[in-house]
Amino acid sequence: MPVAISPNDLSLLDLLTASPPSNKKLSHRRRDAELDPLLLAAAIASGPHITRNHYHHDFFPPVMDPKAQGAYDWTRWTGEEVGAAQGPRKKYTYVSRQAPRSKRLQAIGGKEESKENEFQREAVDPLRAADNLPASTKKQRAPSTSVINAAVPPATRTESPELEIKCMARTRIPTPHGPAFLHLYHNNKDSKEHLAIVMDPAQLSDAPNPAVPPIRSRSLDAIWSESETEADRITRGAYVGRLSPHSQTPSQPFAEHAVVSADSIPSPLIRIHSECFTGETIGSMRCDCGEQLDEAIRLISQPISIPSTTPDAPPTTIPGRGAVVYLRQEGRGIGLLSKIRAYNLQDLGHDTVTANLMLGHKADERGYEIAGAILRDLGLGTECGEGVRLLTNNPDKVLALEKEGLRIVERVPMIPRSWQRRHRHATEGAVPVNVAMDVEDELEKERRSGATLIGGGAAHGEDLEKYLRTKVLRMGHMLPLFPERTDRDALDD
Repeated sequence: MPVAISPNDLSLLDLLTASPPSNKKLSHRRRDAELDPLLLAAAIASGPHITRNHYHHDFFPPVMDPKAQGAYDWTRWTGEEVGAAQGPRKKYTYVSRQAPRSKRLQAIGGKEESKENEFQREAVDPLRAADNLPASTKKQRAPSTSVINAAVPPATRTESPELEIKCMARTRIPTPHGPAFLHLYHNNKDSKEHLAIVMDPAQLSDAPNPAVPPIRSRSLDAIWSESETEADRITRGAYVGRLSPHSQTPSQPFAEHAVVSADSIPSPLIRIHSECFTGETIGSMRCDCGEQLDEAIRLISQPISIPSTTPDAPPTTIPGRGAVVYLRQEGRGIGLLSKIRAYNLQDLGHDTVTANLMLGHKADERGYEIAGAILRDLGLGTECGEGVRLLTNNPDKVLALEKEGLRIVERVPMIPRSWQRRHRHATEGAVPVNVAMDVEDELEKERRSGATLIGGGAAHGEDLEKYLRTKVLRMGHMLPLFPERTDRDALDD
């Protein structure tokens, strides 16, 4: 049956749906303006005890949540059972971090007349979690560097800290080539323990040659704290002379020495050597790293002849001086895992450079910033100290060390021992059988006295030849290419 519409109903509808007066400007439009006529009409029809807020909060709570089940279909909303058993709500008790007044006064001397704000409170990290709150189990993803830099103004961005190295310990190591001092370094760039093998036997003497400055670590000889004892300094290696139960003399902090002229005493030999587990420990002949490490220690340990200042006096001899900086950069910086995978790619026919590139690495990822800092700590290659003679065939290494401020006065090549032997045989020709046997006996003696598994012998083989030629042809190493192998070379190997 149709319902008659009275003029009053039309007036009410016009009032509810009419536009606001033109002279009244609304600065902010209400987001629920379209629903007001419907809600008001429903509220009026339901009686005076119902308001529009009941439809938002009491009767249909999910109406404001689009994801709720009854947000758009109120007939599907079942409501909650009145008096349903619910678990007790967990309450967190606020625990004050401020100590009682009696303890605070006791901390400042027990003066009762003192006020709370007369002493400075302990600074609290605002990012530290509250002690009485439960630990969060949600893993938060760290933002990328680009996001951080974009959000932080350029003036407040934190730059990477300046490199700092510190020699943590030093000890004497007897080697087949003579005594050496092993230095262990820590730094603030990586978690690796880099080493320096220093050959300076004159340090074992209580009265070293005053004309030759000792190669000592500045950071090791420094005073680390006021509470350290002489026993602490000696234990970490800060001593002079030879350490024994009857000789225990701690060293003093570094003092500047006079600059030594290269005309009177040759500059010390140094070698920047990267770790190679396969070549040094298990004697792999895919590379000559083990051979180079032993050869570097042997060359540095050779005695140095100094011409006499007087015409009739014979030349004097001093022990060999220098250092091998041993960096933990396996596989040219790509790590042992990638290095082993690269070996498999080499067996498939690729050279060492292509194998590294196929694995997503650079041909050489090594850095020499830490090596430069270690040499400066030892007083080598600095402007006010001694220049150095660098044992290397790699021109990139020379440029990188010069960029670090190292003063290189000479580059000394390192010719592979197998190539040296081949060149010697080519120039000397055939040798008597007894002489050849004596040479082999001498080589075997050197092999037993070497510093690595290769020892005093020579790494050789087809894999090594390919490796060396790749270094020359593709990486620019300054080595002469010898003729192809001959039958005599195969017999020598």
